[in-house]
Amino acid sequence: MRKITVCSLAALSFAQCAGAAEDTSSTADAGAAGDKTVQLETVKVITDSPVGDSGVEEYKLPSHVQTVDAKELDQAESVTLPDYMNRFFGSVNVNDAQNNPFQPDVQYRGFVASPLLGLPQGLSIYVNGIRFNEPFGDTVNWDLIPEGAIDRMSLESGSNPVFGQNTLGGAISVRTKTGFTAPGYRAELFGGSWGRNSEEVETGWNNGEFGAYFHFRNFHEDGWREYSPTGVMQWFSTLSWKNDDRSNLNLNFAATDDNMVGNGAVPVQLYDQQPNAVFTYPDQTKTNLFLASLDGNHWLTDDIELSGNAFFRQNLISTFNGDGSDYEPCENDPTYMCNEGGEGEEVLDIEGRPVVSTPKVEGATNNFTQTNQRNYGGSLQTAFNQTLGGYGNRLLVGGVYNQGQVDYGADTELAALLSSRGTLGSGVILEEPRVRLHTSVYNYGVYLSDSFSLTDELTFTVSGRYNLTQIELTDQIGTELNGKHSYDRINPSAGLTYNWRPELNFFGNFSQSNRAPTPLELSCADPAQPCKLPNAFLSDPPLKQVVATTGEIGARGMFEDIDFGVGLEGDVNWNATLFQTENSNDILFIAASGVYNNQGYFDNVGQTLRQGFEFGINAEFERFRLGLNYTLLDATFQTPFVENSPNNPYARDGLIYVQKGDHIPGIPQNMLKFNASVTILEGLTAGTEIIYNSGQYLRGDEANLTAPLQDYTLVMLHGEYRYDEHFSMFFRVNNLFDAQYQTFGMYGNPQEVLGPAYTNNRFVGPGSPRAAWAGVKLAF
Repeated sequence: MRKITVCSLAALSFAQCAGAAEDTSSTADAGAAGDKTVQLETVKVITDSPVGDSGVEEYKLPSHVQTVDAKELDQAESVTLPDYMNRFFGSVNVNDAQNNPFQPDVQYRGFVASPLLGLPQGLSIYVNGIRFNEPFGDTVNWDLIPEGAIDRMSLESGSNPVFGQNTLGGAISVRTKTGFTAPGYRAELFGGSWGRNSEEVETGWNNGEFGAYFHFRNFHEDGWREYSPTGVMQWFSTLSWKNDDRSNLNLNFAATDDNMVGNGAVPVQLYDQQPNAVFTYPDQTKTNLFLASLDGNHWLTDDIELSGNAFFRQNLISTFNGDGSDYEPCENDPTYMCNEGGEGEEVLDIEGRPVVSTPKVEGATNNFTQTNQRNYGGSLQTAFNQTLGGYGNRLLVGGVYNQGQVDYGADTELAALLSSRGTLGSGVILEEPRVRLHTSVYNYGVYLSDSFSLTDELTFTVSGRYNLTQIELTDQIGTELNGKHSYDRINPSAGLTYNWRPELNFFGNFSQSNRAPTPLELSCADPAQPCKLPNAFLSDPPLKQVVATTGEIGARGMFEDIDFGVGLEGDVNWNATLFQTENSNDILFIAASGVYNNQGYFDNVGQTLRQGFEFGINAEFERFRLGLNYTLLDATFQTPFVENSPNNPYARDGLIYVQKGDHIPGIPQNMLKFNASVTILEGLTAGTEIIYNSGQYLRGDEANLTAPLQDYTLVMLHGEYRYDEHFSMFFRVNNLFDAQYQTFGMYGNPQEVLGPAYTNNRFVGPGSPRAAWAGVKLAF
């Protein structure tokens, strides 16, 4: 293993330092030869597709990859996987629009993976090779991924076509624990601020051939905002079989029973008066997941690996949203209720009768949805790790099929608005917003990837994938939503790496991927008939698929056993990347009206661009760990368009004019993260994390006419005392200095609920105040 002594004089040239490193290495090699002992350099292997366990050395991947394993997740005391990524991964930020730890908008390089319908999902998520983007809206329900059951996770940058649709900006691949990777018994309990408490147990066992693993977690909190309780229960289990190192099979089962409340953005004037206030409530989401899957691999020879999976997944999502109302007594005849603030047509109930105006039906609406998503499918992949013409080569050939059957229903109930801004239902269900839609989604994919090593240092990688998506919409009430759509594309990728030495590895990559419009977007794409998220769908004009083209070039390296000469000796990893991703035919939700600007339609808005620079460095010494990540991100519209934004104060006749170069809302331009931990005494560790995000423009201000949100900085603390290998205690403090900040902003209409005194149409997603938790861990 190479040992490097850091040059202590700044005047020394890079060549001199490199020479010193080579001399040290030569001495170490000579000593090793004399002792008949050879120390090998540490090599990290990264899976290069969602399927299978094998992969390639990290220095052969022509893109930037960030990874985390079970041990690191446990040490971080993170509540969810997005919580960990937000604190430690470069170019990742979270817009906490729902103020719920299990419902975050996770963004990576300006591309989002969120549970919220209507956002342009640009990241693909896989768990054990199974695509976890929902078939109806490509959304990602983070509460369905149990953080405690994760064995390892990787976040790969770029538009890698091997990872399939939605891989516009990156792909997340998760592998869960088994009885072979996590033997023993573990329990964790913690509690603290906001009535938050969590109980988690896991057990793993194996006898060398068979194994079993079980994980359970119960989580509850009252929430730091009013009327915001959340309860999450997660089960995960695996039965495994292993035949030496040649074959393994895992039979996985998962289930959830989650009841989450995230009460969304609040008018800025109300926030200034009461930071924990909610605008209207409730905003409740229930998810019930059942998953059964089988995955495994078999080495046909020492060089050929066959991998695959098959799965059935059902997710039932129910939502209940109390909201303001656009329905008022008709101007011409106040006896009855009309839409469009009383200026439109009379509204009818589901029996076809005009709705009589009474206090019980004025002031609010209750919006209900139920989405039953059943999807199943499988994948098969063969990896050939053989020489080609005497050169090292790895060839992947694979195919994927999955089918989604979705039943979607939505209803709007007229309600009265309570003084607390809650709602009281009247029992009157409206006819016009009612939706009953059946959707069938068929996805086919065939891909190959080849990594060819011309020398030990130089590797070329080429990939390609053919995607075919077919969508059938069947209106269960009438015929307006009926439609059939088909999208296909071949996406290429090419890259190279040059591993000059372990401390300096160069890489470059060009890649493309696509995203077909979702059934949600296709069902809400007519400007003449705007729909209401997440309820009413009225038409299905065709939309074009989104195609992302990414180019990135960078360098990375690892200094092993680096000696700073002051008693600090350890390993240092670093990376630096320039990246650019252009989306063609990007899809955006264009607001038309609504209290939350949630009534509108989806449309292709031309080209968007996300480009920037990222740098990261992580150092691990005997008693210290340090990490730093910085990202400069410029996310802009590249095609001018006109957008409805009636609540923007600078709109002209309700319109704003977006120009080329205007920044995409919701994306900070600068992100900086720092983390450090130190072992104070044997068993006693303490650390801190600091997160800085610059301001972002509000949704509804795509033309950048108004001031963005303010920059913010957060400081967190954590610590652990490990009495022995069986018992430890830990604590965590968030927002140590109790900063007031916002992670999200949009334009809405507060006056319909709060009255004429609330003239500022800015809504914000407030960040949580200072909070602390403490807990214990048991392991046997």
